[in-house]
Amino acid sequence: MAAFLPLLTEDNSPLFAPLNRVGPVILDASHSVALPEPPQHSYLLVDQDNNSAIDVQDIIAWLDEGVEKVILPLPLAKELIGVIPSERLLLLLDVANVSAVTDKVRNGISGVLLKTPSIDLDFISSLSKFFVGSIIYVFPNSTTRPTPSSIRELRSIGATLVLSEFQLTLEATSTTQLNIAEGFLAPIVSDRPDGLFPTVVTSQTGHSLGLVYSSKQSIAESIFTGKGVYQSRKHGLWRKGETSGAIQDVVRIRLDCDSDSLEFRVIQHGAGFCHLNRQSCFAEASGLPALENTLKARLQSAPEGSYTKRLFNDSNLLQSKIMEEADELCAATTKEDVAFEAADLLYFALTKCIASGVSIADIERSLDRKAKKITRRPGNAKQQWSKKESAQTSPASQKSSSTDVDGPIRMRTADLSECSPQERLQLLLRPVLKSDEMIEKVKPIVKAVRERGDKALLEFTAKFDKAQLASTVVFTPFPPETMIIDEPVRQAINVAYANIRKFHEAQIHDSKLVVETMPGVVCSRFARPIARVGLYVPGGTAILPSTALMLGIPAQVAGCREIVLATPPRADGSISPEVMYVAHLVGASAILKVGGAQAVAAMAYGTETVPKVDKIFGPGNQWVTAAKMLVQNDTDALVSIDMPAGPSEVLVIADHTANPAFVAADLLSQAEHGVDSQVVLVAVDLTSEHLAAIEKEVDDQAHALSRMDIVRQSIPKSVIVKASNADEAITFSNDYAPEHLILHLENASQVVAKVENAGSVFVGPYTPESCGDYASGTNHTLPTNGYARQFSGVNTLSFQKHITSQEITVQGLTKLGPVVTTLADCEGLQAHANAVRIRLHQIAKISV
Repeated sequence: MAAFLPLLTEDNSPLFAPLNRVGPVILDASHSVALPEPPQHSYLLVDQDNNSAIDVQDIIAWLDEGVEKVILPLPLAKELIGVIPSERLLLLLDVANVSAVTDKVRNGISGVLLKTPSIDLDFISSLSKFFVGSIIYVFPNSTTRPTPSSIRELRSIGATLVLSEFQLTLEATSTTQLNIAEGFLAPIVSDRPDGLFPTVVTSQTGHSLGLVYSSKQSIAESIFTGKGVYQSRKHGLWRKGETSGAIQDVVRIRLDCDSDSLEFRVIQHGAGFCHLNRQSCFAEASGLPALENTLKARLQSAPEGSYTKRLFNDSNLLQSKIMEEADELCAATTKEDVAFEAADLLYFALTKCIASGVSIADIERSLDRKAKKITRRPGNAKQQWSKKESAQTSPASQKSSSTDVDGPIRMRTADLSECSPQERLQLLLRPVLKSDEMIEKVKPIVKAVRERGDKALLEFTAKFDKAQLASTVVFTPFPPETMIIDEPVRQAINVAYANIRKFHEAQIHDSKLVVETMPGVVCSRFARPIARVGLYVPGGTAILPSTALMLGIPAQVAGCREIVLATPPRADGSISPEVMYVAHLVGASAILKVGGAQAVAAMAYGTETVPKVDKIFGPGNQWVTAAKMLVQNDTDALVSIDMPAGPSEVLVIADHTANPAFVAADLLSQAEHGVDSQVVLVAVDLTSEHLAAIEKEVDDQAHALSRMDIVRQSIPKSVIVKASNADEAITFSNDYAPEHLILHLENASQVVAKVENAGSVFVGPYTPESCGDYASGTNHTLPTNGYARQFSGVNTLSFQKHITSQEITVQGLTKLGPVVTTLADCEGLQAHANAVRIRLHQIAKISV
C-alpha cells in the first residue's frame, strides 16, 4: 500500500518524476497530461462530468496501453463490470451515492475512491466493511493542508489518502503544502536505536544487489534527485558512486508490508554495486542476469573471429540460430531436453536483444504491458508456422515427427560403434528423478495425515480422487456385492492366482539353517513373517488387479498376520470389483480406499481406523515413491519399503531371428504404461530392412491401441541401440539394468547365464513380458531406474525376516571364549570381555 496517492492535473508536472518513484500516480483524463506512454502503475481518473466525450472503447484502449487501473463514476463502472477484470477497476464515489451501489458493482471492483468533505475515520471504517476486499482511497474535498498524521490514521484502518497536486511540493512543508518525502515517510517506523531503516537494493529485474541503511534525509534526497542515496552508519550520508562512478538511477522506492524497511529498485551503472567490483554483494550474478552482463561485455570487446562476435556482426547467422533453436525446442519432449533447448534459444534471443540495445528489464516491461491488455488477439499461428507447412519445410520437424498427431510413431536411434563414452553413458540414463523436490512436495501431505489422521485422508480423497467418502477403510468380511465380476475374468484371476502362489510357495524357507561352526558352538537362522504389511495398488490410468495378486500372494504365503491393501477409489467411492475379489483371495484384512502419498502416510503411521504396518510394498507414481522414501527415513514411523521405484521399463535384445511383430508388441506393452515409460531395443547386427520392419510394426500396432495417446508420447523418448554382436548387447543391458529384459535371440536360453543385472528375464520368442505381468508365476513388482543392480524383485522372502540364534556349550565357550576376550580387549570394550571371563572363571572352578 502506498503512503498516499497523488492526483496530477498539469502537463509536464515537475512533481511527476519524484512521485512516480514512490508509488502509483493518478492522471486526470480531463487534462492532457503530456506523457509519451502511461507510466508504470499509473491510474487514470475519468470523471464523467468533465469527460462527456470519453466512451467505453477509450477506457479499454487506455488499459491496453498500460494504465494500471481506471477510476470510473458509477454509470461508467456499471458498463465495464464484467468487461474488464475487477482488479483493474476502481469506483469513483461521492459520499451521497454510497446507497446506490449494488452487489454486482461491489463484486466487480477492487477499490473505491471516495470523494468526501472531510476525513471521518468512523465512516470510512464502516465503508470498508461494506466494500469487503476493496481498497478505500479517501479524497477529501478540502484546501486544508494534509498532515503526516492523517496519512497514518487512514493507513491504520486500511485506507489511503489521495492528495491533489496543489497540496504537494518539493520544497519544505508549508501551511498549504506537504513535502512529498515527508508524506512518503509518514507511515515508516524504525525499531533500531539509530532510527535507520534496513534497505534492500535490487536491480530493475528484482535481483538483489546488497543491503544498506537509509535515513529520512537520504530517502528524501533519493526521491528528489532520482539517485541512490543511503546512510552510512560510520560516515553519514552516502551518495552511491560519488567517488567510484558506480552511480544508481532510482526506478522505484517501496515500503515493505510492515513499513519498517525499504526496497530501492535501481539501474546500476559502473562496475557494479559491490565494492569488490561485482554486481551484487552476495555473489556473482547467475542465470539470465549473468548472461546479460556477459553479452554486454562481449558486444564491446569480443575478439574478432569469436563466435559471439560473429553473432553480433552476422544478422543472418543469428536469425538462423534463433529459428533453429526454436524448432529444436518445439521438438523436445523430456523435461531435460526442453530445459536444454530453451536455454539455447534464450542465449541467441538475448544476443539479438543486446545487439539491439534491449535489456532484460525492457523485456519484462513489455511482458507487463502485454499482461495488462484487455483486448486479446485470437492467438492463432501465422500461416507460415502452421503445423502442416512446418512439417514440410522444417528439418527439425522430421526429427520430432513422432510426436505429431498425424505422423508415424518412431523411436530414436543410436549406434554403439559410433558412440563416445559420454554418449554411451547418456544412453544408460533415465530421466532425472528429482526425489528431493518430490519429497518436499509430499511432506505437507504426510504431515497432515500423521497429525490429523482420518480427517485429512477424507479431505485428500475428495481433493485428489474427487470421491466423497464417509470412511476410508473397508474391513473383512468384504461385502459379496463388491466382488461381482465377469466369469471369464474370475477364471483368469484364479489361474493366475494358482500359478503365482505355486511359484512363491516354492521360495519359502521352512527349514531351519543349523551350522556347528566349532565344537560346542551351534549357529542357526530361521525365518519369520513380517507381521503387518501394506500393499499399494495403483489405480490411475489403469485398473491393476494383477498388482494386487503380485503383492498379496507372497504376503499370504509368507504368513503375514495383517495385510492392508491401499488403492485409490473410483469417483463414486467404490473399489474396482476385480481388485476387491483379489483382496478376498489373498486374505487382505482391510482395504484402504485412498491413493497417493496420503495412502503411504496412513499405512506408515496409522490413523484412527487405518492399521499401522511394518513394511510398505508396491509401485506408484512419483508422489507415492517420494512418500515411501520419506517415511522409511522417519524413525517415528518405523516402517521399511520394498524398493525405490520409477517408470516402467523394458529392454529388448533382438537378432536376425526376431519376428518384427513380436518385438514391436513387446516394446508397446511397456510403452502403454505411461508417458514416462522407458523402452529400449538393442538391435544385434540387424539389417536396415529388418529394423524398418520392426519400426513399421511399432507404428501399425500403436495406431490400433486404445492407449495410443500415451504410446505416442512414450515411444519418441525411447531408443533403438545398434550393437555389433550379442555379447556387446548383453554388456549394454547389464549396464542399463532393466526392469524387464526380453531376449529375442538365437539360442536365447544359453544367453541367460550372461545376464547380471535385470529385474526379470523373458527368454525366447514365445515368452512375452505380459505373461510375467499377469500369470506365469513370477512377480511383476520389479526394480526400475537401474536399481536392478542392487535390488531383487518382490518375492516371498521380501515378506519375511530372518532371525539368527546361537547356542554354546561349556566346551564351546572354553574354546571360543579366549578368542572373544582378545578381540574385545583389542577394541577397548571391557564389559564385553568381562561377560566371557566371568563365565570362564566359573567353568574353571567347576573343573577343579
